[in-house]
Amino acid sequence: MPASERNGSRQLAVAAARAAAEKNATDVIVLEVRDLIVITDYFVIASGASDRQVRTITDEVERVLAADGAKAIRREGQSGGRWVLLDFVDLVVHVFVEEERDYYELERLWKDARRVRWQPRAKTPKGDTTARPDKAG
Repeated sequence: MPASERNGSRQLAVAAARAAAEKNATDVIVLEVRDLIVITDYFVIASGASDRQVRTITDEVERVLAADGAKAIRREGQSGGRWVLLDFVDLVVHVFVEEERDYYELERLWKDARRVRWQPRAKTPKGDTTARPDKAG
């Protein structure tokens, strides 16, 4: 895969993480899994406090990524809202209610994946957001 495509996947994953964080998701992580599985390059894993918050987070992720031209090809779990999966091909977003995340422990399952460092958008005094630069890692 060309470096430009890899960087595009990474940027999409970071955008998804930021979108989740903006809706108060907790423990948002980005994992690079491309060397471990062939079906995707990145996982974003996040938690919400309730089914309703999980839906709010996934709606925001879809809205933000759609603005970048990305559309989920598959959505799983939206009716229950305890674990919602959004499949963007190069990126899979998992948003859990906290108890479900503790039960499934995806981070442990994918412990060999490289964690991608990212920063949430910084809020300015007027409530506007500006992107903080990512740190490579």
